[in-house]
Amino acid sequence: MVADAQAVLIQRNDAAGLLLPLADPGTTLAGAVPEWLLEAHLALVAAGGTDGDAGVERPPASGTIGGRSFEAHPSVRSDGAVAWWLVDDTDHRLAREALRMERERTAFLAKASSALLASLNLDRCMAVTAQLAAENLADAALVLAPSRGPWLPVVSCARGGAAVESRQAVDPDEVPGLGEALRGFPPVPSRWIDPGAAPAWMVPEGFGPVGSIVITPLPGHGVPAGALVLLRRSESAAFSEEEEVFARLFAARSGAAMSAARLYAEQAAISEVLTRELLPPALHRIGGVEYAGGYRPSADHERVGGDFYDVHPASVEGDPSLVVLGDVCGKGLEAAVLTGKIRNTLHALLPLARDHERMLDLLNTALLTSQHTRFATVALASAVRRGGEVDLRLTCGGHPAPLIVRTDGTVEEADTRGSLIGVLPRVFAHSAEVTLAPGEFCVLYTDGITEARGGPLGDTQYGEARLRRALAGCAGMPAEGVVEHVQMLASQWLGGRRHDDMAVVVIAAPPARHLSMVDGHTKGRYT
Repeated sequence: MVADAQAVLIQRNDAAGLLLPLADPGTTLAGAVPEWLLEAHLALVAAGGTDGDAGVERPPASGTIGGRSFEAHPSVRSDGAVAWWLVDDTDHRLAREALRMERERTAFLAKASSALLASLNLDRCMAVTAQLAAENLADAALVLAPSRGPWLPVVSCARGGAAVESRQAVDPDEVPGLGEALRGFPPVPSRWIDPGAAPAWMVPEGFGPVGSIVITPLPGHGVPAGALVLLRRSESAAFSEEEEVFARLFAARSGAAMSAARLYAEQAAISEVLTRELLPPALHRIGGVEYAGGYRPSADHERVGGDFYDVHPASVEGDPSLVVLGDVCGKGLEAAVLTGKIRNTLHALLPLARDHERMLDLLNTALLTSQHTRFATVALASAVRRGGEVDLRLTCGGHPAPLIVRTDGTVEEADTRGSLIGVLPRVFAHSAEVTLAPGEFCVLYTDGITEARGGPLGDTQYGEARLRRALAGCAGMPAEGVVEHVQMLASQWLGGRRHDDMAVVVIAAPPARHLSMVDGHTKGRYT
């Protein structure tokens, strides 16, 4: 159609007549065309666009006619009149809008995935899911995990608010679609759920009347991870079918993150229990004998390895306690598994604790008949308090001989030796009898200490000679102090370099002490 500078319609074609039935030649544009087209024509005239600018391309105007979207492209004729070409771009606009929405949703899903995968904490994953859903999909959202006993874990969040954790003693089957979602069944369409039937515990405080509800499962790895509930207020638009489908896409990512967090928590709990069983025990005084131990795995990020020690108190008062220190070939978790089996086997052999050779022989048989191909070295020590002294019986199976430190700093090597455990059909071992006077101690250690490589040149073994000199300087120290001193020297020698597992156990006879009289000088009795 063509209109002059006075907004009078000069000419139109049949298509324009069908689209704008009131736009007859000779009539003014006001009342005959939509307001947006009239304003575009007047703006073009007011800007002087009709004065000598024929053929110059100008930006189109856009608006709706009869519920469809049109673009009006102006073309100035030589006589100053403006020809408006109306182009129906409804389909293009819908396609652009759909593309924009798809890009926004893709960006949201990418952002959600990053936020959900940033943590392996289940509670954190539930809170992030509720917050993302409330801010982007609904006016409020609830995330429910499978029930734990009579309680249903719930995290709720309203738009603009913080996530709130709670536990509800409710039956999810009372809410249409919720019980099915928690069991992993396909979601119930939103139009089937009566928003007025939403229980009070589902609606955040101050939320107002609920206009529409979406309940969708949170699929996990093999088992349902929970359910997602989306709420919109009565004044908000109801959920469309397209929005429900998108909510399920978001729920799939959330469910995967929650399932991974739950699986990690279960595995971490199992690992913690197993690791706790494999860790060496804390040692203390038993039967009047002081015990102290220290352990350092080969890698700082590990907690267990191939070295181990135990102290088994005597079942009958006056009988010796049994000390075990061992070293399994290898490092890390695989070696730790075998140490656990050896410790359990030795625990079962405690009735034979007086016969060290027999214990080692039975342990050797157990290792030879197992599926493991690793061997081990073991040192056994039976310790019992006799008055102020401690009697020791020491036996080594392929293990470095224990060192005895006297009160004057003299360091002696116990005369015990034996063959490796788990290599030969029979074990040969020789035991040594040692007596510790008050203040003296016996040191059992693994070769991770003497074979620690470091020092000024970086590749020199710490060696037994250095260990003897270090222990000579520990004369008179308590058992715990000796362990800490040996560990400190080994750590300094290593200087952060790689090393084997290191374990040390000290058995000490408590030093004799005197009670002083009131004047502080007279010698009292021994305690």
